[in-house]
Amino acid sequence: MKTPQLITTLLAATLISGAALAEDDCHDPAANWQSRAALRQMLEAEGWKIHRIKVDDGCYEVKGFDQDGNKVKAEYFPSSLRLRKLETKFKEDAVIPDGLPTRNKQKNREKRNNRDNHDNGEKP
Repeated sequence: MKTPQLITTLLAATLISGAALAEDDCHDPAANWQSRAALRQMLEAEGWKIHRIKVDDGCYEVKGFDQDGNKVKAEYFPSSLRLRKLETKFKEDAVIPDGLPTRNKQKNREKRNNRDNHDNGEKP
């Protein structure tokens, strides 16, 4: 009989601690927020095509396409409209900006094969 009670207690404690840790990412007072229209205007001036702007965890979340047609998901602080987080899904033929790490799947595959062959006692 103690095992189900222990499981229930542990489950409840886990859920409560998870709720306590889940806090907003942006803490700007609502009175200081700039409008979604201002954010949209700023991004469209940069050439973005905006699909949606919503509030998520106290931040503005923007989904759309950047000036190069890459799919983007971004978060902005609502008071300053400063970028907080940016995720970009580059098109296959996209030019990747300098300074961003890129993967070369073929080179990684060759390195992995060479490492595996070396670990098996074979010469690379």
